[in-house]
Amino acid sequence: MSTSRSTLFRAITASAAVIVAVSVLYSCRAPKPNLTTGDAASRVYVAPGQHDEFYAFLSGGFNGQVSVYGLPSGRMLKFIPVFSQHPENGWGYNEETKPMLQTSYGFVPWDDTHHAELSQTDGVPDGRWLFINGNNTPRVARIELTRFETEEILELPNAAGGHAAPFTTPNTKYIVSATRFSVPIPNADVAIDTYGQTFRGTISFITADQPGKMDIAFQILMPGFNYDLGHAGKGPSDGWFFFTSYNTERAYTKLESNASQNDKDFVAAVNYKQAESCVADGKAKAFPSRYMHNWMDEKSRVGHSETKTTVRMLNPADCPGLVYYLPTPKSPHGVDVDPTGEYIVAGGKLASLIPVHSFTKMQKAIADKAFETTVEGIPVLKYEAVIAGEVQKPGLGPLHTEFDGKGFAYTSMFISSEIVKWKLGTWEVVDRIPTYYSIGHLMIPGGDSRQPFGKYVLAMNKITKDRYLPTGAELTQSAQLIDITGEKMKLLLDFPTIGEPHYAQALPASLIKDKQIKFFSLKENTHPWVARAESETGIKRSGRRVDVKMIAIRSHFAPDNIEGVQEGDTVYFHVTNIEQDWDILHGFAILGGQNAELILQPGETRTMKWVANKASIYPFYCTDFCSALHQEMSGYLRVSPRGTTVALSATISKKAATQLQRARAVEGQQ
Repeated sequence: MSTSRSTLFRAITASAAVIVAVSVLYSCRAPKPNLTTGDAASRVYVAPGQHDEFYAFLSGGFNGQVSVYGLPSGRMLKFIPVFSQHPENGWGYNEETKPMLQTSYGFVPWDDTHHAELSQTDGVPDGRWLFINGNNTPRVARIELTRFETEEILELPNAAGGHAAPFTTPNTKYIVSATRFSVPIPNADVAIDTYGQTFRGTISFITADQPGKMDIAFQILMPGFNYDLGHAGKGPSDGWFFFTSYNTERAYTKLESNASQNDKDFVAAVNYKQAESCVADGKAKAFPSRYMHNWMDEKSRVGHSETKTTVRMLNPADCPGLVYYLPTPKSPHGVDVDPTGEYIVAGGKLASLIPVHSFTKMQKAIADKAFETTVEGIPVLKYEAVIAGEVQKPGLGPLHTEFDGKGFAYTSMFISSEIVKWKLGTWEVVDRIPTYYSIGHLMIPGGDSRQPFGKYVLAMNKITKDRYLPTGAELTQSAQLIDITGEKMKLLLDFPTIGEPHYAQALPASLIKDKQIKFFSLKENTHPWVARAESETGIKRSGRRVDVKMIAIRSHFAPDNIEGVQEGDTVYFHVTNIEQDWDILHGFAILGGQNAELILQPGETRTMKWVANKASIYPFYCTDFCSALHQEMSGYLRVSPRGTTVALSATISKKAATQLQRARAVEGQQ
């Protein structure tokens, strides 16, 4: 048996043994030890009226969104729509937000979010923006943290599976994405068994420091491996980016075995400063590529979508010194850079150790040309020349590592369901704690940055089993909050999460809580259909389209009775919430609506498209409880048969009607 097959056999055998053991544990339902400390309840209790210390932003996985929790309480604070339609507030349903979900494939109302990433200044989270990736239709989004809303989405061309994204450089000049699935570049109809000859990966560097202007600065054409996760260098390694890659076998069927043959895969080290120089020297080729850039206008709060048609593509063969491969055992998933920027830690899913590369040794190996081979012109450095150390026997299934800023690293172990704490420099394991169950990512606030905020590690577990009340065949996901302030880790809290959180980010609440938008100024609202007062409302017909300008205020709509609409008309309700007070929202829904309600923040205009399919009376009402007379906040739309003589009308108050007449008279005199 070859060495590679022998190693694979041992890894699979060990994994199977653990899985069997865990299955027996589940079936026997043995009592679980209480690992919480005696003061755990007081440590996580946030009294009524008090605030949490941290905001935590968790990706939603298959729900395509982001959820926000307070730590240490574990209370859910907000659900931020990003790539998926959200009927609670009409995201992706109303006319203003539909453009945000446009792609080169058409309107795509769902995606799979994996990795949240906070903007940084000097390598430290600064609280300006949160970025998140769409894995299925490759996209990246920017969320504004004064509003907790998605403000910008960029589609990524020449990519399939936007998984290794959207990790930031230390000053958020770029966010970066690498392809999970290699495909023909440009994508075309080819035989799948030509994978080794025609399939390629790409790495995209995306400008991210100017809101509303996200775009692809350049792409790098890579060998056809599967690229997994990435992190930027910092300190001495600033200017470099590191990505794990697996399937160096270039298998295209039965990857669970065929892509696990090699004892070592690679960490790709990308010198993006060198890439910038090569782009400036004209070495990047213009590459035809169709993709969409979507953004939300700040004043009108109307989404816009534009089509892009080209990117600049760099081939490493044309830019010497751009990329190097660091051999890394085995099928690596995560790659993380410690706060000093010296150590590059990889997590090999099938490895029996945690390899730690040295940036200093990598630089020397490059200078000495300590190469063991090349792959499509990319040098592969010798393992012994770049390795700083190996954490021996850490557990089974190492995936991801975060840092506490005190010289310790924390690695998630998927198969053995635990977090392992080890010391940088000596590589010794100093502590471990079980997680329930099958941990994927873990997160320390600021734990991937130059200055971690520390205090807690959050485990994001894939399986829940008996942790909560059962809810049928599908159970909630589980997160566990663990204290890391002492020598030993201590479990404080576990709480259910929604979707399937992959990665998360957290920052002190003090950085952003006092910067929150409380309402949108009516004076600054530039929406084309805004109505700032009842006297500005009205109704207008253009062929078979009817536009209704409406205001919402406690506790009525104006107009509240609408007539003259005919069968077959398409009605656009443009509703403005004219409140100028914090947290006074209104909703709008109408009988027969085929999309979703509108939720209107103070000072905001939103539009619902509604088709009059049948002559009838249709009530509409406010869906967000706003006052003691909320139930009275309603009205009627009358739809008459096509060709009727019923006049188009909308009722407003006599005072507003008088004001409107005076305004029109003044306009006529002018």
